Amino acid sequence: MAQMKNIDVFFTLSFLLSFALLAPAQERSLRKPTVDFTRTTSVGNIAMTITNYGTFGDGFAQQRPVDLPSCEYPKGSGIEHAFDGGIWIGGRKDNGSILVTTAAVDASNLNFAVAPGFEFTTSEKPTDILRERSSLLDSPFFDPAAISHQDFIADFTDSNLTIPETGDLIPEHTPLKLAVHLETYAWNFPFADAFVIFNYTIRNASRDTLRDVYLGVMGDLVVRNTRITPPRVGAPFYQHKGIGKIDSLFMLYVYDYDGDPGYTEDGLYVALHLLGVTAPEGDRSYQKRAIANAWRFRTNETPQNDIERYERLRGGIISFERGLAQNFITMISTGPVSKLAPQQTINFVYAVVCAGKFGNDPNSRDSFQSKLNLFTNAGWAQRAYDGEDKNRNGILDPDEDTNGNGFLDFGEDKNGNGILDRSEDINRNGRLDRYVLPTPPSPPRIHTVVEDKRAIIYWDRSAEFSLDLISEKQDFEGYRIYRSQLGADLPGRDLLSSMTLVAEFDSSNGLNYDTGFRAVRLDKPVFFAGDTTAYRYKFMNENLLNGWQYAYAVTAFDRGDPSENLPSLESSRLSTVRRLIPGTPVADASAQQAGKKVSVYPNPYRGHATWDGRLERERKIYFFNLPARCEIRIYTLAGDLVDTIQHDAGSYNGLDTRWFGVYAGENVQFSGGEHAWDLVTTDDQALATGLYLYTVEDLATGEIQKGKFAVIK
Repeated sequence: MAQMKNIDVFFTLSFLLSFALLAPAQERSLRKPTVDFTRTTSVGNIAMTITNYGTFGDGFAQQRPVDLPSCEYPKGSGIEHAFDGGIWIGGRKDNGSILVTTAAVDASNLNFAVAPGFEFTTSEKPTDILRERSSLLDSPFFDPAAISHQDFIADFTDSNLTIPETGDLIPEHTPLKLAVHLETYAWNFPFADAFVIFNYTIRNASRDTLRDVYLGVMGDLVVRNTRITPPRVGAPFYQHKGIGKIDSLFMLYVYDYDGDPGYTEDGLYVALHLLGVTAPEGDRSYQKRAIANAWRFRTNETPQNDIERYERLRGGIISFERGLAQNFITMISTGPVSKLAPQQTINFVYAVVCAGKFGNDPNSRDSFQSKLNLFTNAGWAQRAYDGEDKNRNGILDPDEDTNGNGFLDFGEDKNGNGILDRSEDINRNGRLDRYVLPTPPSPPRIHTVVEDKRAIIYWDRSAEFSLDLISEKQDFEGYRIYRSQLGADLPGRDLLSSMTLVAEFDSSNGLNYDTGFRAVRLDKPVFFAGDTTAYRYKFMNENLLNGWQYAYAVTAFDRGDPSENLPSLESSRLSTVRRLIPGTPVADASAQQAGKKVSVYPNPYRGHATWDGRLERERKIYFFNLPARCEIRIYTLAGDLVDTIQHDAGSYNGLDTRWFGVYAGENVQFSGGEHAWDLVTTDDQALATGLYLYTVEDLATGEIQKGKFAVIK
């Protein structure tokens, strides 16, 4: 029977403070904590928490101020796909002993500091912190050495018998003495934004040779909506997941079996996908294979010691019941690598892949058709890993070296500009490069303006000069504009996934529709205060509904590359998406003279308005035609003060109401003259049915306007 996964986390900030004050002098010399459990992937469509002690996922850890996304997909939807997970490594020593080091195990009480089975720690090097880098030129973490749009880099070890930060003994732990270097990769390309790659380089730091080495990743995977079922409420959702495996794709997956109680609607998949292993140099014994395994959470099936864990890793024990809705722990493993001598390394790479269900088959059927999106996303993850290795033999064949060496060599400067242009780098680097993906045009830079019943989107021409890293051509073709559907941000739905094409403009070159750009191209570039970007295009969307949330994005697409069997590729919607709330602009003196007085909508407010969330605190009404800076006061008919609201058009983000915190987040743009209120009093009480009065004082002029509104529940 599944147990509730309540968290009793030992490693809290208060503990650290008390430890520093009360520990003996010799213990105070321990180095400052370098554990990092606050980093989350954000460039793609998966929000995955990454740590520098071998685990992934949030685990509902109470030492964090808020719950971090635990493999949330689609990003921003509240639908999470993991409790936690981590790497397992097992092998035999020459004396016959079998040891397994685990980053995470199934635990009803997740305790990263001292729990049995959580055996990796940060190393002794103060510099071994979790680092971030990016290949995006406009990222604050830009680094020419970056592999993806967002790399996380961490180093950890299993050699410690105690937690370096606290000195506490790690229970039941016999080290293999491994040093692990982890790099994770995420992209914002629309064809590559549904997976995160985990790349481990594992070094034998001991004096002993390890034999018959197996590598695996354990994942407590689940599909449920945290906005409907809060993270720390019970465990029923864990029993509504089905599992499956695809041996030919080296993949194990979990899916939403019946949609209850997570309310994930159309069904979603999450998979552990083995991409590849590079054995120590000269070792040709390893053959790629994947062992899919599963066991019921916290039962007698759970491996309790290193012998049982090794048997799970090598497939000596398998309890895998496909499609059965149960609370399963899942693991995919591979091996054996025959020998890992001292200081030798193994490279182990897998991906966490997510996908929406394809077609209309019931979730519980788990049909081949249902998994088509999962196959596509997993295929792109494998293609990213393969890189130049087109035939997947692990060797750089002569015709596969497509990446230049990055230096301006003699004779390469064809145009004489003294700069190595991409097409000029013909001297190849002589190594097998992985993580090489075709590149769509870079996303344009955009600026949005939100007004009364309309949204205006401006963008620049930067995408038109993009160079595809595979074809080495400038193959820009056109732009597409997307907008979300009305009401797509209500409970159980995902605003960004509902975006549909509202306009497309492409070059007049005999391809596609040949619309040209005349309808959106400006005669002169537009500049905005504090922004040096020259905006060359403008698109206006009118007849919108005030007070509703719309998501907009502008993408650039290319012509495709038939020689590489590539269709037209498109830049990421996520990289340019803006959430806009149409409404009245700031009411200046001229607006007030024109009779545009402060008012409220909807008025009367009727309980469970169309845009409300599920809960009492997820209601909202709007005050509109507001001055730039003002104070709103709400009263009962008896004159009792109900609430006071401070409005500042320059900083207002809606987060003083729960609705925007749950269904919008911080990246929301308002028109300036509107402010939402959640109908909750200053005493934290829900507003009752009745008639209410309000005043709005313009803080610049002192002018006060008055009005009233009705609430009917």
